[in-house]
Order: sequence, then structure tokens, then C-alpha cells
Amino acid sequence: MELSSLLERFSEPETLKMAKLGRELRAKGIDVIDLSLGEPDFDTPDHIKEAAIQAIHDNWSHYTPVPGFLDLREAICTKLKRDNNLDYRPECIVASTGAKQSLANAILALVDEGDEVIIPTPYWVTYSELVKISRGKVVEIHTTTESGFKINAAELEAAITDRTRVFLFSSPCNPSGAVYSIEELEALANVFKKHPGIHIISDEIYEYINFVGKHESIASFPDIKERVIIVNGLSKGFAMTGWRLGYIAGSAAIAKACEKLQGQFTSGPNSIAQKAAVAALTSDLRPSMDMVKEFTRRRKRVLELVQEIPGIECSEPDGAFYIFPDVSHYFGKTDGTTKINNAGDFCMYLLNTAHVSSVMGDAFGEPRCVRFSFANSMEKIEEGFRRIAGALSKLQ
Repeated sequence: MELSSLLERFSEPETLKMAKLGRELRAKGIDVIDLSLGEPDFDTPDHIKEAAIQAIHDNWSHYTPVPGFLDLREAICTKLKRDNNLDYRPECIVASTGAKQSLANAILALVDEGDEVIIPTPYWVTYSELVKISRGKVVEIHTTTESGFKINAAELEAAITDRTRVFLFSSPCNPSGAVYSIEELEALANVFKKHPGIHIISDEIYEYINFVGKHESIASFPDIKERVIIVNGLSKGFAMTGWRLGYIAGSAAIAKACEKLQGQFTSGPNSIAQKAAVAALTSDLRPSMDMVKEFTRRRKRVLELVQEIPGIECSEPDGAFYIFPDVSHYFGKTDGTTKINNAGDFCMYLLNTAHVSSVMGDAFGEPRCVRFSFANSMEKIEEGFRRIAGALSKLQ
């Protein structure tokens, strides 16, 4: 069978691949501890579920407007004003089937063949692949543990060319947990002021999972706000991964472009999920904050556990629910049967020997690192790192 060349332009998400391998081992009766997937291990809060049930009873079961119900878009505007002091109108909002679709809409609306998209490393696995689908060119700015996995204004300026079309980043960052301060964002915004042809896609899906203070958005700077596309959603902050509800906030022109694309791909997102999202965005945030308290406790414990393992260098994440340590100390080592040549080998060794799943850093643009999620119970986290330490102690 001859398939489209489009399929050759991009790769399967490594996060989903590792989850699939873990499931295959579980099907064989093996106890695999999952430290790979980026999904809160909490159930959706009851008041959100009740809103969805009521929406079913009220027969909100028909097609919706492509960008989402008006009350949802108004709720998103209310949230952006309440949490971020940002003013948007409903016509500047497009709700989608998850933030991943929101990202795809924005990139496909902005990037033509040969256009350059600057992405600081490490980055979420799908960023680079969406750029490849659009036939754009990924331009990476590599960061380090010492820089807190963040770029500065000089690095940004040096990466810009006359082909630069988009700057794409996340804060808090998946996988590093890096969080940009308002001062750091201002320095980047000052660079963008000098380059009016560049749009900024700001992935803020981990907004609420912030361990260092108030979330700051690069859309806060009036001179560049019209060129910023905020991407957010309900998955992480409200434990609503399976509900598939994301959104963008941007200029009316960008929103209209994304609506046009979405109208051909999926039309409007799930009607019941939209009604549940209104309740989530306009109700008490205490359940979300309670979840963050538990992530804070786990972060502390994970950092203690990883520091006990020789040779692993790990910075403290300021947000999200991952650690992203440098494991290159183990490259070239062997247990007599398996040799670790790279981060991919490292992850497969842990999966097959310790029965712990993780994700190799190559997928995020940093091949010396590995991502571990602490979106799992404390019991599973502690057992997982006990197994990891035991497996790595066999390498020489």
C-alpha cells in the first residue's frame, strides 16, 4: 500500500510509545510502574462531573458552533481576566478538542513551507512534529541545567532570521518544569518588539501547577499582545485529560483562521465537555489547588530520591509534574548483557529490567536527559525509584 508522504515527515509521540510498551508488559502480567505519562492521577472534581451530567439531562447533545458555545468562550475570557489580568473578547477565543488541536490549529494557520519556528529545548514532543507537518523548519535554542532550561534575550535575538515566523514555548515547561518570571518574559518581549513579523505561541497548559508563585503570561505586554497566541486547556489543572477540551486566546484574525481550519477537521468540540468546562473555569479553584499541594509534596520526595542515585544530575522543577535529569553518566555502561549507549537505551533498560517507564530526552530535543513524571501515587513513586536505583547499580 502506498501511503501519503505526509506520514514520513513526523514521528509517533515518544510519550505514547512508552505508554504502549508499558501496557504490553502489563498484559503479560508484569507489574510496570508508569512514570512516563503526563496525566494527573486524580479524578475530575465532582462539581465538574455534575455539570456534565446536568448538561446531558438538559439535552446539550447537538452540534456546537465551531469555536465553542458562547458561554464557554465568555467563561474563558472571565478566567483570563481573573487569573491573568488579560482582556479578551469571545470572538478572540477558539475552543478545540484538547490543547493539542489548539496548537495544531495555530501552527497550521501561521507556518508555510520553509518558515522557521524557534523552539527552546527541551520542548514538548509534539511541537517539532507539528512544525514538520506544516513543512516549516524547526530552529532549536539549546538550554542547560545551569540556565534553568530557559533562554535569554541574547540567545533569542541570535536565533532570529528573516525566515522566522513563530516562537513557540511553554511556561511552566513540559518536560523541564522551567517557569519564566515576569522579568525574563519582559526581556524576550523587548526582542519581539523589534521583529513585528514574528508570532508567539505561548503554551500555558500547566499554568496552575506552579511551585514558585503567580503564573505570568507573555501576553501581558501590550506592545506584542496582538501577536501572542495563548494555548491552554482543562487537562492538567482540572484533571480532565479525557474530556479533550483546550482553547486559544489571540487576535480576532488568528481566532478566525483557527476556526476556519477547525471547521474542516472536527468542527466544535464535545458539547458536554464544553458545559463541564464552564463549571470548571468559573467555580471554586480549591480542588485544583489541593492537587497542586499534593504535587508539591511529591516533587520534594522525588528530588530526594533522585539525589540518592549516583551520577544523575537533576535541577528542581518550578512547575508541571516532571523531573528532567541528565543521565549521560550512564552512557557507555553495561550490566554484562545490555549496554547503555544513549537515553533511549537507558529508558528501555529501565522498562525491561526495573519495569519502570520513562521517556527519553531525544523526543524533547535534549538527548542527554530523561523525563520522569511524578503524577503517580507516592507509594508508586517510591517503589519506582527503588527499582531504578537497583537497576542502575548493576551498570559498570
